Amino acid sequence: MKKLFALGVSFLCSFGAIAQESNRPIINISGFADVYYGYDFNRPVSNERPDFLFNHTRHNEVNLNLGLVQMDVDGGYYRGSLGLMVGTYAQYNLAAEQDLLKNVFEAYAGIALDQDRKLWLDAGIFASHIGFESAISSENFTLTRSLLAENSPYFLSGAKLTFTPSSKWEFEAGVFNGWQRIQRLPGNTSPSFGTRITHTPTENLTLNWSTFVGNDFPQEDKRMRYFNNLYAQMQVSPKVGLILGFDYGIQQEANSEVMAGENRQFDHWFSPIGIFKVDFNEKWRMALRGEYYQDENGVIIDALSPDGFKTTGFSINLDRKISEHILFRIEARHLQNATPNFIENNELVRGNTLLIGGLSITIP
Repeated sequence: MKKLFALGVSFLCSFGAIAQESNRPIINISGFADVYYGYDFNRPVSNERPDFLFNHTRHNEVNLNLGLVQMDVDGGYYRGSLGLMVGTYAQYNLAAEQDLLKNVFEAYAGIALDQDRKLWLDAGIFASHIGFESAISSENFTLTRSLLAENSPYFLSGAKLTFTPSSKWEFEAGVFNGWQRIQRLPGNTSPSFGTRITHTPTENLTLNWSTFVGNDFPQEDKRMRYFNNLYAQMQVSPKVGLILGFDYGIQQEANSEVMAGENRQFDHWFSPIGIFKVDFNEKWRMALRGEYYQDENGVIIDALSPDGFKTTGFSINLDRKISEHILFRIEARHLQNATPNFIENNELVRGNTLLIGGLSITIP
């Protein structure tokens, strides 16, 4: 922890070297905690839910999904963020990282490249440009994350350019260390790339297209991955919101040797989703989710079924806003695979049902 604190102090001191104005920067310190209890009706012996889920992963115990303390700095022509976290989200989602990095939620610095501050260069560890759901549960329509969110990057490390020519358009392009990696995989010397185009034609509609291109394997087993995420987020009326999303990706097959002039063989996966939210009043709201995820060849999700992962999901979410900063949520969720893929009593079954409650606190 001392090393982590020293890393944070060093990071924050770096802002002084890039200051472009004599005005004091605006510093905002915030916190977030997401405590949950979930009951998986398949009753996993290890109390661990299926390994393609990285949030709310523990069965039949009260636990902390995410505890976060974050400091954001806005210096006009420079900016940055440092977030440190604990919880089962960090434990499972950053399991492959070095111990020093497993508690880093964000750590980046950025500088404006033009006088109007429409073009920014940021470098470090930051939230992914992919998808409409974040690691902070209170920002999402539902308590648990969708299958497509759990199986695409929550964070990336590298450098990115963001250009905002107007309030209706935003463009992003970056170079990264890999698919949800802080450190590059040993033996991998290939940078990864990503783009994002966000169009907001009205205040009630957001359209987004994000991409990722890269190799997430050692060079001797290089397999190119091409991924697309598209979504539309709509405020249909003052009380009704709707999200429609679609992921599609392809990746070169393992050990694929291609002769000159031959077509490369690719595995593919895809996932459509729809989430419908209704605000009954200032205190109560409900969300319904329908989703499907197909990955027959185990590119992203290693299925227990020989026929691959072909799972349909439904959930219903009920939220009670206790105060401006405290939110209580309860959700029932069912996943159903086309063939037996979940474990219950040491046997493979087709379905998995979860009942979960969560209490989140945001400061300030």
